[in-house]
Amino acid sequence: MNIGDWLRNLGLERYEHAFRENDIDAEVLPSLTAKDLIGLGVASIGHRRRMLDAIAALRAGAPSGTALGPALGPSPEPEPSGAERRQLTVMFCDLVGSTALSSQLDPEDLREVIGAYHHCVAKTVAGFDGFVAKYMGDGVLVYFGYPQAHENDAERAVMAALKLVGSVAALRPRSAADLACRVGIATGLVVVGDLVGSGEAQERGVVGETPNLAARLQGLAEPGTVIISDATRRLVGDLFEYRDLGAVAIRGLPEAVLVWQAIQPSAVESRFEALRAGSLSPLVGREEEIELLLRRWSRAKEGEGQTVLLSGEPGIGKSRIVASVQQRLHDEPHTRIQYFCSPHHRDSFLHPFAAQMERAAGFAREDAPAAKLDKLEELLAQSDENPAEATALIADLLGVPADGRYPPLPAEPQRRRQQTLAALLRQLDGLARGRAVLLIFEDAHWTDSTSLELLDLVVDRIRRLPVLLVVTFRPEFTPAWVGQAQVTALALSRLGSGEAASLVNAIGGGKSFPPEVLDRIVARTDGIPLFVEELTKTVLESGLLREEDGQYLADGPLPELAIPSSLQDSLMARLDRLGPVKEVAQTGAALGREFSYKLMAAVARRTEEQLGDALDQLVAAGLVFRRGSPPNATICSSTPLSRMPPIAPCYAAAVRNCMPESPRCLNSNSPRSARPNPNSWLTISPKPGWSTEPQNIGKEPANTRWRDPQ
Repeated sequence: MNIGDWLRNLGLERYEHAFRENDIDAEVLPSLTAKDLIGLGVASIGHRRRMLDAIAALRAGAPSGTALGPALGPSPEPEPSGAERRQLTVMFCDLVGSTALSSQLDPEDLREVIGAYHHCVAKTVAGFDGFVAKYMGDGVLVYFGYPQAHENDAERAVMAALKLVGSVAALRPRSAADLACRVGIATGLVVVGDLVGSGEAQERGVVGETPNLAARLQGLAEPGTVIISDATRRLVGDLFEYRDLGAVAIRGLPEAVLVWQAIQPSAVESRFEALRAGSLSPLVGREEEIELLLRRWSRAKEGEGQTVLLSGEPGIGKSRIVASVQQRLHDEPHTRIQYFCSPHHRDSFLHPFAAQMERAAGFAREDAPAAKLDKLEELLAQSDENPAEATALIADLLGVPADGRYPPLPAEPQRRRQQTLAALLRQLDGLARGRAVLLIFEDAHWTDSTSLELLDLVVDRIRRLPVLLVVTFRPEFTPAWVGQAQVTALALSRLGSGEAASLVNAIGGGKSFPPEVLDRIVARTDGIPLFVEELTKTVLESGLLREEDGQYLADGPLPELAIPSSLQDSLMARLDRLGPVKEVAQTGAALGREFSYKLMAAVARRTEEQLGDALDQLVAAGLVFRRGSPPNATICSSTPLSRMPPIAPCYAAAVRNCMPESPRCLNSNSPRSARPNPNSWLTISPKPGWSTEPQNIGKEPANTRWRDPQ
């Protein structure tokens, strides 16, 4: 379990840095006391109470002797409020040859084998925040994206599967020969969360094609391999190496489907490049930011090192700006060093620096330890006056055995740690002596505490060096260097409507779009460049438009735009982090872009205090704006969620069920509340002849109907 995710689920991510600084991990967490939390800086009694309640739930759900170890049963889960429609990545894992084993082994020995296999699956899946939904003898059904979504659930599933096939192969039960498993993975929309069965057989059911497809793909896999659907393949981009298996006929599906074998993680350096393979999208509306970075580069080249803190929400274009700066400097002599933080290595000691060293040295997977040491020595000789000592330290960091090739390192871990940090700083000094350095540290919100400590030292060190350091991060990360000399903070804002429209046309190859299509894309993406790009591509690939005379034309009315699959996980993860408040956000999404507080109060089925607290949290999270004070307040969405079909349309039924009870509220609060909202997928269809103009708002229609396009 990831401590950062656990805190975010509670809405207490502000304490993540303190937890990491004090080495609070999944093993230590269940033993924390109120006194410990005070020592961690949790001064609020309410926050401590929330954490202690969650810790108590962890203790209750964990098997004895393992604080957070996986239980041999479905994963412990929060209690979802009911069925939800969401994108889910489903993994189906099968133990190869279990039927033969059952005929060869005594039932007790077979139980030992199956138990070891189940434990291996549970432990591996838990490491990637997957949810074991069901054990079915030698088969295991796993969800990624429920009950807690992450923006990279498909990636987590593939990584877990690749690790799992290796872990199962390494099992050595006393009573069985070598074991092997095979895995199928599929991604798609499902309805999940309905309680099915009763008693010990009760489980959270899932309805849709996706779990069936995952099971069929597992049947196609050879022992020790992972097969994924084309939808999963598109979501994970070039993060992995694949073998194209072509179109395969799947029993029960009308058409053949494209399938892939995931082989291993790829060697692509940047997540940005891996997930957006091919040419970069056009850069629109960022000229001022680019010019500022280039001015700081000019200062840095003169020996006055600069740090630029580039912040913004996901999809706002941080990595795209960094890529543009690299393109501008391509023909200019300089050294470029890039560090990439990973959501999977937040607790890995100096992970971004270790990974960069492996890339710079040119390590290959098949290299023997001696070959890796030779490459390290060659690399460090370019920048360190004592390459032997530096190589010994870096080899230790990378886990490369030195076999007595260098003098022994200090036995004290703290001293060895300090010497390793010093060696990494010396490498930067040596490189900067030759020519100017462009130093890029991406996604600092995912960094480990030791890397952050080293970054502190780098910011201070480069003041006297020809180095431009660019650090990118999301708003939840709070850098310690704001306000320091030679440090510039640059927060990216969303694109304006005109800029978003220009980006749409640029993605379309310079061809103009029909005005109604262009307006709808711009309105539904709220100026977030990634959303603009993905929704535009979805429209172009949908066949709704045809190209003619250098422009796109629509042959008929444009249907409601669905959220692109590439954005589903990210948006759902943002909602899931809200906890119980998520239901209020989803109800608001069903009501539309703008609605009255009274209307929300009528359908939310919460007390005035509960609704007020929920809206306060949504405002604090930046999901909505509130004008005025309840009960006369107006709520406006600040995200694209309300402008597309909600991610969980099962909430439509709840809203519809409430509506017959509140027609007077609907028609007496404000004209805006009663008018059909084109931005809402749940719209009012008034009785023919009934006007929704203000002068008629006091009337109560006899048969207001609700239309659900789904």
